[in-house]
Amino acid sequence: MATLQISLFGHLTMICVMMMSSCHGAFATDPALDTSTTTRTAALFVFGDSTVDPGNNNNYITTIPEHEAHYKPYGQNGFFDHPTGRFSDGRVIVDYIAEYAKLPLIPPFLGPTSDYTNGVNFASGGAGVLPETNQGLVLCEKGGRKFGFLRLAPLGCLPAFRAVNLRATKGGRGCFEGASALALAHNDALNTVLANLGYVLKEFKYCSSNFYDWLQERIEHPYKNGFKDGINACCGSGPYGGLFTCGGTKKDKDYQLCNNADDYIWWDSFHATERIQEQLAKGLWSGEPSFVGPYNLESLFFEKEKLTIGSIVDKQEAAQFQSF
Repeated sequence: MATLQISLFGHLTMICVMMMSSCHGAFATDPALDTSTTTRTAALFVFGDSTVDPGNNNNYITTIPEHEAHYKPYGQNGFFDHPTGRFSDGRVIVDYIAEYAKLPLIPPFLGPTSDYTNGVNFASGGAGVLPETNQGLVLCEKGGRKFGFLRLAPLGCLPAFRAVNLRATKGGRGCFEGASALALAHNDALNTVLANLGYVLKEFKYCSSNFYDWLQERIEHPYKNGFKDGINACCGSGPYGGLFTCGGTKKDKDYQLCNNADDYIWWDSFHATERIQEQLAKGLWSGEPSFVGPYNLESLFFEKEKLTIGSIVDKQEAAQFQSF
């Protein structure tokens, strides 16, 4: 239960993807264009928990095995030549976003490289929403103007929480509604905060998504979305693969591994497969207003802005998205 509590509060982390100007704060202006417009050179800065951790916990900090993933079978699908510390069978959401933005893979802050020209990933498995572990918004004072936020999933439908619900109901089946209700409350509060920030912070623009309903639909109807299993974890043990034993590095060494992770929504007891993360990344990048808004990430990266008026969030649009 201790592991379950740690993972629950880790998943309450706000995932923030921030687009900034170039490292020198300069504009890259094409003389062939109208002089009233400019295009920013973007970099990608990531804050969050294990959902987008690229390997910050790989022996760089003292932590517990539940917050590490630099061992097999993590990263097994061959995109990387070894486990990188990503809690997935391959890539995670922000790897795809970097690709769509024509950026290289964003390096972990605690990794061996010190080249942060294109951005850096501060995400760490087990991070929370306290100031000590997630300080993304303070960078607005340093020049950050464009942000992306991943709202919470239906947490009670994670294999780990299904397993808890199974035991609590003596053989019952279904999601742990208490955890999902907590996620919905968090999402509602985040919507209100973001809409208010749109009024208060000059030039603040953001991308948010209806991640809860988007993922719930795929969990309930996996075949409609190209999957075979929306309930069980590919890697784990116990009911639904809900015991967080993937990799055999924890107290319980036993785990089972599915034959094809692409058939599954869940990779391990708490984290999604690369395939569902790619679908989510595409939605965040260029999704329709029914899923993402007030902006999608593509518009935040590549839109051209008028220097005379700056980039100001449309307050009416933001107010409409508050109830999204």
